[in-house]
Amino acid sequence: MMSIHLTAQLAALAVIVALLPLSVVWAAADTDRFRKLVAVTLFLTFDLIVFGGFTRLTDSGLGCPDWPGCYGHANPLQASAAIAAAEAAMPEGPVTVAKAWIEMIHRYLAMAVGVLIVALTIIAWRRWWKNRGSHPRAGVNLPHNMSISPWIPTFLLGFVCLQGAFGAWTVTMKLQPIIVTIHLMLALTLLGLLTWFHARQKWPAARPDVSMTTQASPVVARLALGLLIVQIALGGWVSTNYAALACTDFPLCHGVWFPDMNFTEGFTLWRKLGMTSGGEFLPFPALTAIHWVHRNFAFFVGSAVLWAACRALRNDSTRILGKWLFGAIAMQFLTGLATIYLQWPLALAVLHNAGAALLVLLLVMLNYRASTSTSGRDVFVGEPPLSS
Repeated sequence: MMSIHLTAQLAALAVIVALLPLSVVWAAADTDRFRKLVAVTLFLTFDLIVFGGFTRLTDSGLGCPDWPGCYGHANPLQASAAIAAAEAAMPEGPVTVAKAWIEMIHRYLAMAVGVLIVALTIIAWRRWWKNRGSHPRAGVNLPHNMSISPWIPTFLLGFVCLQGAFGAWTVTMKLQPIIVTIHLMLALTLLGLLTWFHARQKWPAARPDVSMTTQASPVVARLALGLLIVQIALGGWVSTNYAALACTDFPLCHGVWFPDMNFTEGFTLWRKLGMTSGGEFLPFPALTAIHWVHRNFAFFVGSAVLWAACRALRNDSTRILGKWLFGAIAMQFLTGLATIYLQWPLALAVLHNAGAALLVLLLVMLNYRASTSTSGRDVFVGEPPLSS
């Protein structure tokens, strides 16, 4: 049972970490600080996902093998004796001073995101309560920055609590692959939700365009996003099963197009890390199957994203997004390829994770813009933010 003292220490650290982004919001020239707070929360969530990839890739997920503290303490300094003992017993094991700090910094960032979402929820409910008597039918049209639905940040708050629960289970269930993969997918879902919420604050929904180009764009954008979600889940499965180097040549795998693979064991979801469902060591053909599926499905995803990017280039309101998508998918291809040939260097692997998060952000934004653009108007790109 977590002690009240530890809870208070961790809460204080979360507030301290959140003070920097909150101070950025407070000092902003933009009078709509709520919108700025949403943007800063989105930015910090993106950083958290990238650092989470760094945590996983450095094998720091069990740097502190309990949760939410580190050997019952709020930081690795207080737990130095326990960490030193664990490191002495297993010098190459999951617990070292560096890994403990990486793991705890990841948790501090996650708690800071939680604090920011709590702040969003409180502000939204206060504004709603203050303006609850105002209604367009009474002849009162609220400014956009005052007409905020409190239910969206409330849902985000519940969602981040769910994400926190999976973060705890990631540690307590000793990096079980399906739990770690769900933890990753929830993090990217939170990023997508915050991206959509930020877009709603900055660009209110307008009547959809009736032109053929914009009519088709939502379909293509949704297809690309859907395929990307599947690919990220496959990528998470590769990472959590340490299958990134199961194939070290390209485009072949072990010199052939169809190597020896064990799909049954590779895609058995409920099992311990490195083990089969029967408790035996996971055979190498299972790792090959995991890697091969992720690699080959990437061609379908890349094609869909490029198609969405081409469609985006045809519309003034989404042209910049199309250019960003071309750059992001090129980065993903190059970092994925370099990761294989250079034997999984840490910097490139982290960059590959960041590219996946960037693609989620861009495609969610493209879906929003494609579904709310207005005919004949550039309401998204190059337009100054709405005045409050």
